[in-house]
Amino acid sequence: MSLALIALCGFAILLLILVAWILLPTRRLAEPGAELRLAEESDRRHVVYFPQVRQAMGAEDIAYLASRGSSALSRRVRSERRKIARAYLGCLRGEFLRLWRLARVIASLSPHVGAAQEFARLRLGLFFSLRYELIRFKLIFGFAPLPDLGALSEVVGTLAMRLETAMREMGERAALASKLASPGEGRGLRTR
Repeated sequence: MSLALIALCGFAILLLILVAWILLPTRRLAEPGAELRLAEESDRRHVVYFPQVRQAMGAEDIAYLASRGSSALSRRVRSERRKIARAYLGCLRGEFLRLWRLARVIASLSPHVGAAQEFARLRLGLFFSLRYELIRFKLIFGFAPLPDLGALSEVVGTLAMRLETAMREMGERAALASKLASPGEGRGLRTR
């Protein structure tokens, strides 16, 4: 076997693993009452909380705490804020996966979706997963990747807006089709 063929097979296997990982459901928290909180938060959009996360991860707050308090307090606050950012990142991932699955349902209902749009959706899922893992590792190792986190938030917000637009258009088409199909409201159209 040539080196190029081995590299191509390795890339294909890696791609299949990433696709399978994206399609797996998110893990539930092991805390008591976590299911109730997840159900309550399922309708919320976590994208809108990014300004608070950005402020919490900002260098100004940490510098202020370091100047006014002890270094131990500053380290503890920084650690707690990284945990909050990781929790926010996990919620973003859950929201993205929910929207991504909804996009798959909308695509199956729409007659205008082709292979190019499905490939774009798959590429978006891979892009999101890779960026998510990169940001997660940065947070674990003590960095504050605010621009990356903002870009990931923007991806989720853009996907949500595109899906809302697609659902509204599908609803308008369904309403128009039902209006044309009803015999009494066809505006002079004869159905017999």
